[in-house]
Amino acid sequence: MFNNYKEIVTKTIIGKGKKIFKDEYELITDNKVDTVLGCWVINHKIKGIKEGEYIKINGSYDVNIWYSYDNNTKTNVASNNINYEEKVRVKVKDENNDNDNDQVIIRSLKNPTCIDVSSEGNTIKYIISKELGIEIVGDTKIRIPISNNEDAYDLIIDEDEVSEEIDKSINPNYLEDKEKNIVNNA
Repeated sequence: MFNNYKEIVTKTIIGKGKKIFKDEYELITDNKVDTVLGCWVINHKIKGIKEGEYIKINGSYDVNIWYSYDNNTKTNVASNNINYEEKVRVKVKDENNDNDNDQVIIRSLKNPTCIDVSSEGNTIKYIISKELGIEIVGDTKIRIPISNNEDAYDLIIDEDEVSEEIDKSINPNYLEDKEKNIVNNA
């Protein structure tokens, strides 16, 4: 039934992966820290581009750390804007694809969060963990079977041809011929 195939070029996900990143940072405060009261991460932005065999991910987020000082009698919030760059290799499923025009989609599968924090003097050390999903969208070729049972052709009627046929079939002497028939039959 299916003897022939057609090849179609389409966009599809040709590579997909995820990775957890953990990075350690330091923040210097104006005061000697007594206790770290909280840490939150906001405004996460990410984008990625393909560079040869690697995916380069650029991103940024803001870290806000709430801490106490002056013998735990006062509090303050220290902020830090983090810019990061990660380089990862994502396995491509279509070995025939070697296109630098592939689209890269980066998703935050687990938003950046502070997983550990400590302080010593005016220095706060903290670790941020994030999980990123990477998708590479590119062209791929697929083969689909087609059947030998083709649809029948529709008849194409040209309007000019129809008008000519109508013109040919019209008898301009119809009324005269009709009158002659009536007279002859009477």
